[in-house]
Amino acid sequence: MGAIKVLIVDDHRLFRSGVRAELGDAVEVIGEAEDVESAVRTIAELQPDVVLLDVHMPGGGGQEVLRRVLGSGSQVRFLALSVSDAAEDVIGVIRGGARGYVTKTISGRELTDAIRRVADGDAVFSPRLAGFVLDAFASSEAPAIDPELDSLTQREREVLRLIARGYAYKEIAKELFISVKTVETHVSSVLRKLQLSNRHELSRWATARRLV
Repeated sequence: MGAIKVLIVDDHRLFRSGVRAELGDAVEVIGEAEDVESAVRTIAELQPDVVLLDVHMPGGGGQEVLRRVLGSGSQVRFLALSVSDAAEDVIGVIRGGARGYVTKTISGRELTDAIRRVADGDAVFSPRLAGFVLDAFASSEAPAIDPELDSLTQREREVLRLIARGYAYKEIAKELFISVKTVETHVSSVLRKLQLSNRHELSRWATARRLV
């Protein structure tokens, strides 16, 4: 067999370059993508063996990439590589079809090993994430069966988490690189979907589901 063909999907160019350098010639990095649309297009064009997938990106995030690519019948394998270790993010992409999830604190050698294992069909998780992934899928209270949470888009979940952490609308706008008006629109949509009245109720709802 030849070298494993890898595509890096992340919205930060500097990070993509760093991952390329860390991987060296241990695998063959055949391309990069910076958002959902370019990821879906490039995966279809290049047919990598493994996609290193960021969770939070413009256009819907990693879960949207998984939905569109795997929904088309593709056999590409995904390894999520994210700064986030939030249970919601991890469970969301694993439910979406990713074979593993590692955080960006991983070393180059560990990442190479994770890529090889995913290419071989194994499931791979950073040590501190594996426990609650197994718990979530074994539990009758797993996020997988929360219809209210499932009704929210990726961006609405991001806004909800920041609201629950006490961020003001202006702070949320700055954090997510969107306008205050867009933040207000997302909050209104979340309130409507969850049938809640204000941001204090949103905070309680998010905290009860350990989204904070």
